[in-house]
Amino acid sequence: MILNHRLREKINESLTSVLPITGIVLVLSISFAPLTPGTLVLFLFGAIQLVMGMGLFTLGVDMSMIPMGEGIGVELSKFRRPWLPILACFFLGLLVTLAEPDLQVLAQQVPSIPNITLIWAVAAGVGLFLVLAELRMLLKIPLSYTLIAAYLAVFLLAALAPDSFVPTAFDSGGVTTGPITVPFIMAFGIGMAAVRSDKNSGVDSFGLISLCSVGPILSVLLLGVFFPTDGGGYTPAPLAELHTTRQAAAEFFQALPVYAREVLTAVLPIVGMFLLFQMLTQRFHLKQIKRIAVGLLYTYMGLVLFLTGVNVGFMPAGQFIGSSLAVGAQPWILIPIGALVGYYIVKAEPAVQVLTKQVEEVSNGSITQKAIGHSLSIGVALSVSLSMARILTGISLFWFLIPGYALSLALTFFVPQIFTGIAFDSGGVASGPMTSTFLLPLAMGACDALGGDILTDAFGIVAMVAMTPLITIQVLGLVGTLRGRAERARLSVIQAQSDYILYFDESEASPHE
Repeated sequence: MILNHRLREKINESLTSVLPITGIVLVLSISFAPLTPGTLVLFLFGAIQLVMGMGLFTLGVDMSMIPMGEGIGVELSKFRRPWLPILACFFLGLLVTLAEPDLQVLAQQVPSIPNITLIWAVAAGVGLFLVLAELRMLLKIPLSYTLIAAYLAVFLLAALAPDSFVPTAFDSGGVTTGPITVPFIMAFGIGMAAVRSDKNSGVDSFGLISLCSVGPILSVLLLGVFFPTDGGGYTPAPLAELHTTRQAAAEFFQALPVYAREVLTAVLPIVGMFLLFQMLTQRFHLKQIKRIAVGLLYTYMGLVLFLTGVNVGFMPAGQFIGSSLAVGAQPWILIPIGALVGYYIVKAEPAVQVLTKQVEEVSNGSITQKAIGHSLSIGVALSVSLSMARILTGISLFWFLIPGYALSLALTFFVPQIFTGIAFDSGGVASGPMTSTFLLPLAMGACDALGGDILTDAFGIVAMVAMTPLITIQVLGLVGTLRGRAERARLSVIQAQSDYILYFDESEASPHE
């Protein structure tokens, strides 16, 4: 009964998240960007699956992924020999990344490099940077110093790699931190930091996702340097022509087994790690294991429904809307509409809900889900509008990435460390499946209609979505810091005035004693 009540709550939350973007698309379909009836039916079917999928997924994550990640993190942090946790971190990062479904999509974007080479290189990059994140926590190195060193290496390699490789490399950072990896790695970091009793343990629980996002970028750039190539080509998948609702339903039924296999492949390595961990440590009781098993089932079913909905239902709609707006009488309207879509679509990212909830819990409510969610929405709105402007003008991606990352890294010296960790984690979280299946097709449709280069112009939108939240969330922290200082200054003035009045009253009263 309690479980059914929680499931209804999660579905209501997902409905609230999905309704705004659904409404926006419906309004666009009867105004600036008319959709074919078949595409509209696919979109509506997809929206229904999104609501159900997000509800099941978020409930399943609460029951399974978070307890598993925290438990493994706590147990590993108890080992006296540091090489054991380090080795475990590498293999955790490697296996979880190999299981990420979106990594296969990334491999197809660079056909000049063998898929298996790219996949293993990216997975090794995540594993190595998860080790780096663990060493940073053990050695208590500030996250800002680590990020500055990592991104200096990134931009140095970006200057050496082919231009067509750069957008794909930066996009890979968001692709590999998907809905499977994010909850597990975040919970793992919280578990690793929970054993420590110092004041920075809560702060250090964030930052793992941010560093794990850098690993794939460096891996793909290195491949671009050592595999001379033009970066390959990209051909959008043809859109199905549908005439009846039965044909639309058939599209979903045909895709469902495909995504069921992909998600099963993604979940099985994590289940295997958990079983091995449980045999070695006996951390969880039978009742907890049953709950985790049910949670994994919910996670699996929810992610299958979600990925089927966004890939089959949202991708065609995004591509149609992008091309329709670009060839219209006023193509500049892509910019404000892109901002509006970006503001609301990030709310439908499943991992965003996981992030905002854990931020509120770790900060004991001082950083609310609403504040983080609003900052994320502003960041994604800014990134999509800038991406649309880039498609219209052909400006190089570097003109946005270099100043953007320079500003975000500079802000790390002026905001509390917890905001730096949250901000850089949110960059990987925001660029999830909704970005790759709606925003990216939106950009591709506009770019193709305007005759641009899809690989260099459209694919950069994922990199932009991953960058702008780094700024907006740290600005939130900076505003909070300045307000706190102003409030403390005001209170100190009031206290000084009270002390003066008290002293004056006492001095007046003393002659009469």
